[in-house]
Amino acid sequence: MSHRTITFILAESPPPRLDKALARDVPEDAALSRTRLARLIEQGAVRIDGQVVRDARAQVAAGAQVDIGVEEAEESHILPEAIALDIVHEDADLVVLNKPAGMVVHPAPGTPSGTLVNALMAHCGDDLSGVGGMKRPGIVHRIDKDTSGLLVVAKSDAAHHGLAAQFEKHTVERYYQALVYGVPLAGDPRLRGVRGVSFEPGDILKLTTQLARHRTDRQRQAVLFQGGRHAVTRARRVETYGNPPVLALMECWLETGRTHQIRVHMTHAGHALVGDPTYGGKRKLPKGALPPPVADAVRAFPRQALHAAVLGFTHPVSGEALRFEAPLPADMAELLDRLRTAG
Repeated sequence: MSHRTITFILAESPPPRLDKALARDVPEDAALSRTRLARLIEQGAVRIDGQVVRDARAQVAAGAQVDIGVEEAEESHILPEAIALDIVHEDADLVVLNKPAGMVVHPAPGTPSGTLVNALMAHCGDDLSGVGGMKRPGIVHRIDKDTSGLLVVAKSDAAHHGLAAQFEKHTVERYYQALVYGVPLAGDPRLRGVRGVSFEPGDILKLTTQLARHRTDRQRQAVLFQGGRHAVTRARRVETYGNPPVLALMECWLETGRTHQIRVHMTHAGHALVGDPTYGGKRKLPKGALPPPVADAVRAFPRQALHAAVLGFTHPVSGEALRFEAPLPADMAELLDRLRTAG
């Protein structure tokens, strides 16, 4: 297997640990993420002044010569599949696409094929320059199988590293549209009494909790207030439906990006998503609020009514500000049209 050697000198006042010093000083055009550097240290591919160093915590000094042996990207074990994709933007470093509901993002034991990654392997072909030492698309964030909408995927290690850093710093703009049961109102005393719920100016609902995997149901996430991972969701009403109003279209945006975050948070607030089989169930609608055929359509909606509508970020290589919007998919758009015409 062919390989290349990256050589550079550690600058003044390096961090005390080898891994952090390398992450600071490695040339940008080497396109080595912090995770990749840690793996290379462990593999014995890093030499400091000619000596192999495998301890990521080793101390280093300014002026030391670093040689990193990097093997060219290997072929992935994931098989390419010719599956149609809705590509919104593509360049040498990344792809932005509009994922349909029903598509799993990454292969797993239960879904080894037919995934977004399989489709991207076929779509990108030889354009993949390697992520983590392997020719594969870099998944930096995911949306659930039955959620539709925008995703950005890295085609190069440099893009993967840069995008992951933006998601970690919560600087990526992500707006979702969700159809929920009930109408969140700042004046609702029930909602005001729910722990973790508050309202900001403009009648913006804010949910602040910890989230962790449910103790007994491993397919679910659970709201906690100790332990778990910090999670913040904001949402505002866009439209309400029914007479009296019994459903609301919400625009939700994420400060953090945890598994099932919007679905869990809206359920915690008492406003579960229509069609959500895991958290929402088939809730009863007040009799007479909607015409029976429309109420039946709401109850029969086959997935969580959630769409990733807006995605904005800084291009990790060019520095250009990018922002994309994806229209509602046909199933959600049709249901909302029926709700609007119901009066």
